[in-house]
Parts: sequence; C-alpha cells; structure tokens
Amino acid sequence: MRARFRLAIVLAALPAVSVARASTCDRECLAGFVTTYLNAMLSHSANSLPLAGNARFTEDTVEMKPADSPLWRNVSRLRPYRLDILDVKAGVAASQVVAEEATMPALVMLRLKIVDGKISEIETQVTRNKAEGSLFKPEALKTPSAAMLQFVGDSERNSREDLIRIAKLYPAGLKAGSFVSVDVPFAKDAYRFENGNLMAGPGCTFMRGCEDIKSQHVPTLAGMTVRVAAVDEYLGIVLLRMDFGAGSTRVPGDALMVWEAFKIYGGQIHSVEAFMKNMPAGTPSGWDAPAGK
Repeated sequence: MRARFRLAIVLAALPAVSVARASTCDRECLAGFVTTYLNAMLSHSANSLPLAGNARFTEDTVEMKPADSPLWRNVSRLRPYRLDILDVKAGVAASQVVAEEATMPALVMLRLKIVDGKISEIETQVTRNKAEGSLFKPEALKTPSAAMLQFVGDSERNSREDLIRIAKLYPAGLKAGSFVSVDVPFAKDAYRFENGNLMAGPGCTFMRGCEDIKSQHVPTLAGMTVRVAAVDEYLGIVLLRMDFGAGSTRVPGDALMVWEAFKIYGGQIHSVEAFMKNMPAGTPSGWDAPAGK
C-alpha cells in the first residue's frame, strides 16, 4: 500500500446519535445512526429508534415494521465485521454487517436514510446460508478489509460523478458479458469478494482464469437493473444495489440480488466486496427510486 495512505478509523464503536443534531448529518452522525439502529435491533427495542413519522422498513424487499422482522426477533449477537459506507450528501448510512441468530451467522445489508435527525428509510437484506446466497463464507469476514478502509488522498480522490460513472461500468460489463469489451478500469491487483468468498483477483482459485478480474469469464446478464444506494466520497466507495436478473443463479426461477461496494481511486476500481441473496426473479426492491444520487 502506498505510504501516503493511512487506514480510516473503523466507526463501529461510535456512540448513539443525539436527538438534537444539526440539520446536516456528517460522517460521525451517520455512523452513529448505524450504531443506534444495530443496538436497538440487538436489544429488540424498536421503540427506541429515532424514526420519522413516515418511516418505511423492508426486509428482503417485504415492507413491515422492524419489530415484526425475522432478524429483529431472532438476532442474538453482532460479530466484529462491520463496513460502513457513509454518504453525507445524500444523508445515507449503509453498512455490511455480520450478525448471529442463535449462534448461526447472517450477512446483513443495511441502508438508512436520515432526514432532519430522523430515520426515514430502512432497507435490509439478510442472507443466512449457502442455499440463500449461492455463496456463503461468513467465517472469512472477521473485520473490514484494509483495502476498503484505506484513506484516499486528494491527489487520487475522484469526484462524486466520476465515482458513480466508474462503478457503473461494472454492471455495464456484466450486461455485455465482458469486462474487457466495456474496458472496466480495474487496478492490476483488483479483487472481488462475494458473501466472504474470493471470486476474482490474486489468489483466486474459484475457477480457471479468476486471478485476473478483468479478463475472467462472466455471464451475460442483459436484464440486470442497477440503483446507486450510497456514495462515500471520503473513502471512495460506491454501493450499487443490483438485480442480476434471469440466468444469474442456478436456482430455477430465482435471480441474485446483489449489494456491491466498489473501492475507487485514481480512476480505477481496486476492490469489490458484495453481499448477495437469491430471490424470485422479478421481485421488486420496494425502493425503485434512486436512493444515493
């Protein structure tokens, strides 16, 4: 890693946010909302959440109340892994979290929308096993990777617009069935993790040719849809919520719903880390309007 980079501070231990905050929620404030939410979930105390009057909650695309969520009812512990993706401009706090339900791991994708010091949107996806996720290796997710937390200096930080443009080249490559033809700008040592499994990059053994993320074989997913969920300009991370569409999983009638985080700086994608789950093809997310632009 370059000498001028330093690791960003892991925000998992931040205290809960105060109700009285400025109208602009900065990084500390957004991370505090994630902590507040996770603490409330762990204590099964939905009434303690600072919810807006019109707040909406979905788990695996189904709208319900937090207290009625299977995860809220059954969560027993949070493991140390937590990667926050904080979008100050959009007021969005997203996080990849590993939780437990009666000692069994669950991969949790969380997106919160904060408006005027209240949580107005809660979108979650929970993957509990290999059958649900196609891939499942939670034991590999001990702590957030240094690559994703790496601080990006001003000289290599891309603008918000460029971050989104570069990240969207990845799904464009999947639609075309080739990262090469679209010329996705991967760094030489770029890698991809999916549900804790190394699926591309140096050291990958999943399939022949996966050591090179750009040239590896990928399916043609012409029907996939993409939504920008969050843009962390400070860390250079773009979170896309993607419905991979028909042909994306071996489960008949299903499609992969993928939350993919892209670490981008210097005009290149350096790391890709995703949480994903099989759902019936064509399942609406319930949040089709862009959330992170």
